[in-house]
Amino acid sequence: MIAILDYGAGNLRSVQNTLAEIGAGYTLVRDSAGLEAATKIILPGVGHFGQMMRALDALGVRAALLDRAAAGVPFLGICLGLQALFTDSEEAPEVRGLGLYAGAVRRFPAGARVPHMGWNELEATRPSRLLDGLGARPYVYFAHSYYVPETPLAAARCTYSVAYTAVLESGNVFGVQFHPEKSGPIGLRIVRNFLEL
Repeated sequence: MIAILDYGAGNLRSVQNTLAEIGAGYTLVRDSAGLEAATKIILPGVGHFGQMMRALDALGVRAALLDRAAAGVPFLGICLGLQALFTDSEEAPEVRGLGLYAGAVRRFPAGARVPHMGWNELEATRPSRLLDGLGARPYVYFAHSYYVPETPLAAARCTYSVAYTAVLESGNVFGVQFHPEKSGPIGLRIVRNFLEL
């Protein structure tokens, strides 16, 4: 079962539409039991880091997300869903992220127009199952003001004022800073690649 975690994210409907276009069945889940039954998990995200983490805690799913990732279930975090994998964020310093990976999410430096919104190029930094078949520099759609700094876990980076992690791959855990559900045929291919893992 493909589970989309429904905690009230604004891009939930577009993620659903993408899966429907691919022809993939899915279930919206809002509790630990739903996550425990999942064979793949998608964590969509738009908005504020603190609000997202508080919503996940209100649903009581933090431990289940970490347990399922540790158990090897393929996990895809989209935009804020990628940022949530890290310890904390400058957007809400008082709120702890999932902490699957150490590190802080940063705000783009002063002088950069935020949010970074629109199409930009990915630069593959190592072989990527998520980007399989897309070439070294596909264009995808971004909408964000905060970013994950470059990390050895990155399979692709993007540069907008600074270079940052655009695609994370670590075993069964994947994260994308962009919105595949708004990235046309390339986004569809990325989601299909995840579903076919």
